[in-house]
Amino acid sequence: MGVTDAARLLAAYDSQLRCGAETPGAVSVARQGPLLLATLAGGYGFITYRDLGGAGLDAIGRVVSEALAHFTADAAIGQVEWKTRGHDHAPGLHEALLENGFVPAEPESIMLGEARALAVDVALPDGVTLRRVTEEADVRAMAAMQGEVFGDPEDSGERANAVLRRLARGDEIELWVAEADGNIVSAGRLDPVAGTDFAGIWGGATRAARRGRGIYRALTAERARAALRMGKTYINSDSTEYSRPILERAGFVKVSTTTPYNWKRVDGDGSR
Repeated sequence: MGVTDAARLLAAYDSQLRCGAETPGAVSVARQGPLLLATLAGGYGFITYRDLGGAGLDAIGRVVSEALAHFTADAAIGQVEWKTRGHDHAPGLHEALLENGFVPAEPESIMLGEARALAVDVALPDGVTLRRVTEEADVRAMAAMQGEVFGDPEDSGERANAVLRRLARGDEIELWVAEADGNIVSAGRLDPVAGTDFAGIWGGATRAARRGRGIYRALTAERARAALRMGKTYINSDSTEYSRPILERAGFVKVSTTTPYNWKRVDGDGSR
């Protein structure tokens, strides 16, 4: 895929997958200048935007502090994520986020491509099976495995609660797992974006001992087939360095990077 195709995909990403498309199921969403400030269940805040309106260094510093103030005013908010993209024009944003107590996580690759490129037959290792899950016990087991792989097992309960709320609302998400010997060894979510050509593949996690055997590729292929059944043309993913090469081999393009910056409340008044 050439430069022109990559530019076309990035333009589709910016126009279809930012702002409102990122906040399904939010408890409330407020607009503050160019930002969308979403309050999520469980005491989480989420900040996103399509662009920063050409704001310069001083203006970006004010935008960050005012956005954080919106959330610190609510004592129920314990954690806030500011989602950055590497291709945005945002002079001084990294420094402003650090000054306001945000901590960057590992960057991920924004991968985009055609769903049909992933919907291929992949042979599973002996004893490994795939299935879609919907029951609470399965959702919680899936979240627990993801928490172990991601290194944040303490968040698995809230991760499961958030997914269960979406299933109860009738959101069109699908959860898929790979199992061996009765245990979940890989898992991921398909999240179609209403009103767009895209479905996202999220939460992809495979136990270290099971990597490199085609399990994640098979799980991804199953989700791509589901996306095609929903009428979606493209797949998007914020990929770690484990999943990025798999998507690249299927013809997907890294169009940019995304880095979440996280703020956590450490006392009653919101200061650090």
